[in-house]
Amino acid sequence: MLQHTFLALSRASWAQGIITQMPGARRMARRFVCGETVGAAIAAVRALNAKGLHATLDFLGESVTNEEEARSAADEYLRALDEIAAAGVCSNVSLKLTQFGLDLDDGFCLHNARRVVARAQAQGNFVRVDMEGTPHTDRTLAIVRALHGEFGNVGAVLQSYLYRSEADLIALADAGIRIRLCKGAYREPPDRAYPRKADVDANYIKLARLLLDRSDNARRSDDGRVPPLAALATHDEKMIAAAKTYAEERKIPRQQFEFQMLYGVRRELQERLVAEGYAVRIYVPYGTHWYPYFMRRLAERPANVWFFVRSAFSK
Repeated sequence: MLQHTFLALSRASWAQGIITQMPGARRMARRFVCGETVGAAIAAVRALNAKGLHATLDFLGESVTNEEEARSAADEYLRALDEIAAAGVCSNVSLKLTQFGLDLDDGFCLHNARRVVARAQAQGNFVRVDMEGTPHTDRTLAIVRALHGEFGNVGAVLQSYLYRSEADLIALADAGIRIRLCKGAYREPPDRAYPRKADVDANYIKLARLLLDRSDNARRSDDGRVPPLAALATHDEKMIAAAKTYAEERKIPRQQFEFQMLYGVRRELQERLVAEGYAVRIYVPYGTHWYPYFMRRLAERPANVWFFVRSAFSK
């Protein structure tokens, strides 16, 4: 019930107006969002790199309502890629297609995304296309396939709470398309997604094994910007342990997969995995449109909600 409440609030404009004005909201959001500018993002990446962590930058925003906003988002990603190249940091970028105009026109969205992927290819970098709610799944994957066919340096995200993800994973991985596997952070009906957490977890382990079995279909770049085919996005130590055990049993080299985690979440676990010799990439969001992202982070863990309440009423 708590999770569903915060997911609903993430989409409510009236709630956004109230919560973003609360004294502790912006301070709490900075736990998960590194700052509002690309300069702040590059500084955060540099600090992560110093600890042996790779990164992916996400300029926050989704569901734009006009073409000007979509073009502006694409322009910001071009700047981010240029700043990454100029700073020499180890990071790629992640983007949402609704921020690029997917709800306006598929062709227009593809054109905007193509600009970013082309710039990344010219710089030897990589673009991850995030997955959103199921109304966008088919069109998102169609654009990923089109971009991958033209450029190659683009990957997708699949969510273990969806029934369809096994078939999508096999098709994408067999085509050499790099995949980030996560559990899923949107509210979906029971005819599309597993309603029970235990089933989502079980499916995550099943899909992680399928992904690891196909992980030699694409190798990561020497500089770490282009990830391996298999990226396991989770903070759940049970999921991580299951993946490590399976990789060891199947003698899958560690350079063929990486773990991915969110900025500001389980930092000690991130550094421990690096010390054990695993590649770890941190999802680093930045920008002024932090509210929906922040609310989804609160929905994920009750401890985050308690931290928010304490921050909101502290002096």
